[in-house]
This record gives sequence, structure tokens and C-alpha cells, in this order.
Amino acid sequence: MEPVTLTTGRLVLRTVGPDDSDAVYAAAQDPEVQRWTTIPSPYLPEHAQGFTRQLVPDGWADGSMCTFGVFLPEGELVGMLALTMRSLGTAEIGFWATKEHRGNGYTTEAALAATRWAFTRLAVDRVEWRAEVGNHASRAVAENTGFTIEGTLRSAINNKGVRRDCWVGSLLPSDLGLPSTAPYLPAPAPQA
Repeated sequence: MEPVTLTTGRLVLRTVGPDDSDAVYAAAQDPEVQRWTTIPSPYLPEHAQGFTRQLVPDGWADGSMCTFGVFLPEGELVGMLALTMRSLGTAEIGFWATKEHRGNGYTTEAALAATRWAFTRLAVDRVEWRAEVGNHASRAVAENTGFTIEGTLRSAINNKGVRRDCWVGSLLPSDLGLPSTAPYLPAPAPQA
């Protein structure tokens, strides 16, 4: 698949390449990004180069992971967002924001744009979100995007060799007023 560029009222979501390695490296030095994500810690320049030169292009090429750098129109990196294909019709979203741009709603805006694109262009009918229990900033983005928090999964994330509990949520096309590609039959409500 060829990389795509998405735009919102305030942002440009585009693939990252070698020219973005320094910006990715600088942003990933934030202890909060290293704490809550599975990126290597310490995060070295060669990690950023491998990410922008191989991991991101390979994910787009084989359709397994669509990674977007989230940029202001003038080119400043404000975060990263990826949609990873997990199974037929299901993708998992992951994201982080640069320290300087947290609290502006950029990540929520980017997540809405990316999930709408996935629902309308990738035949995705479910986007899952997972975050380690305690990552309240990620949970706030998920809830502001419209994700339904479905519960807590025990020992479901491996972050730097340590198994951790995580919250899990989902977003369906119907949550955004979009049609599904496959019929959905929800479970009946429990009888009182």
C-alpha cells in the first residue's frame, strides 16, 4: 500500500522518512513517551533511523502498519500515530504526543482522522485501543475520540520485558456515524 496523507483543520498526518529521524529522536527523549510506550529506552539515534528508514516504510508497503507523523501545517512534529492490522477487519491504534504539544487536542483530532480513514478506506470494522493501566492521558484521548472502554486485561502488554495490565477499548464505524463493511449483531441486553 502506498502511504497516504490526511489533513484536519489544524494538522497534517503523513508518513515519516529519513528526514524526520532527528525530530522523532528528539521527541522520543521525553521520559513520558519512553515510560508509556514500548519504544526502546534509552532511545538512541539509530532507533529513530531504523524507525523512519525501515519500520515505517515496511509497514506501509505490506499493509501491516500505517504509521503517521502528526505535524502542524508549518512542519513541526506534534506526535506519532499508528494503525496496526491485528486480524481481518480489526486494527489497533497507538499514539503519543510531544511534551510541548500535549493538552491541545491534537492527538484526539489525529485519532479521529485516522480512524475515519481506516473505516472508509481499509475495510476496518473495529479499532482497538490498549494502554497500560495508569496511562490516564492515553485513556483521555481514547474517550475523547469516542472509544468505549471495555475493561482491563491482565498481563496483556509486555513493556520492556515486564508484563503489565492494560485497559482496552473499541471504536466502531457506527460510533462515528459510518457504515460497517460487515454486518454487526450485538449481544442481546441481559434480562432483568
